[in-house]
Amino acid sequence: MKIDFAPLDVPLQRRVQTAVVLQWVFSFLGLAPLCIFLFFYLLFTRFWLVSVLYATWWYLDFDTPARGGRRVPFLCGLGLWNHMRDYFPIKLVKTADLDPKHNYILGFHPHGVLVAGAFTNFCTYATGFQKLFPGLTSYLLMLPLWFRAPFFRDYVMCGGLIPSDKESASYPLRQKRGGNAVVIAVGGAPEALDAHPGTFNVLLANKKGFIKMAMEYGAHLVPVFSFGENEVYDQVENPQGTWLRWIQDHLQRIMGISLPLFHARGIFQYSFGLIPYRRPITTVVGRPIKVEKKQKPTPEDLDALHQLYMEELSELFEEHKGRFGVDKNTHLNFV
Repeated sequence: MKIDFAPLDVPLQRRVQTAVVLQWVFSFLGLAPLCIFLFFYLLFTRFWLVSVLYATWWYLDFDTPARGGRRVPFLCGLGLWNHMRDYFPIKLVKTADLDPKHNYILGFHPHGVLVAGAFTNFCTYATGFQKLFPGLTSYLLMLPLWFRAPFFRDYVMCGGLIPSDKESASYPLRQKRGGNAVVIAVGGAPEALDAHPGTFNVLLANKKGFIKMAMEYGAHLVPVFSFGENEVYDQVENPQGTWLRWIQDHLQRIMGISLPLFHARGIFQYSFGLIPYRRPITTVVGRPIKVEKKQKPTPEDLDALHQLYMEELSELFEEHKGRFGVDKNTHLNFV
């Protein structure tokens, strides 16, 4: 295989962008295991008190992720996230106002491999979420597993990430003052296994948990489609019925996380590696669907609202796909 090395005269700005994206990829793939290792390693060194003190802190702070987390605005607004935004680049597009007197559930589609668009748009201030939707605070849901990793849990909470279990996800929605937007990558980890460039598969047909939550708390639903989310990584072909997909599906059910075999480019060459490609991501936030509070919705209520949500998501996709090079004959595939 011929390796396509990066030229020596790459502008410094682009090198900085690559470095920032590298630390982001490492944060998602390697930081949690490193934090767990560090926690136990320190116990057997002269710095054992660090782990003991942290364990005490962890015990006292255990419920914080389930109570809205602990966002640190200073970290969300750091200039380094602007470099990550410009690497792809990533843009956030508003199609309608969201009244801060209400709470919202934003359904994010598709998941992609590492949800680059969701993180940049809703966990940092780089793309202007606060300016586009004044009065709203976003909370991106993440697998509860990651909040069990020492040190790492505090890091992800700084960006407004909270666990995806019902108690944690519903906490912002229970606040009567409004102004909270819970962002759910509805397809979750299983959808990442279908994140191939040029595909528009949305794992939504049987996903009604977020619909029920919206009705129980009277949170308005907002469909969000992120064009280009599936384009930043290649993935080993794994269609349904193959041995690879069988293994991936079973591991996902056992571990709760998916293991897509993805690849893109490296730091100093463009032929292989885990750094995403420089391909644009544009996240379009659709119109809100008004939801009336109903603590015990019937199956018919859920089906009706679920169908309306799918129609609104399809309409959002159809309305904007032409701007992003999607063929006019291509439509969303709900699975």
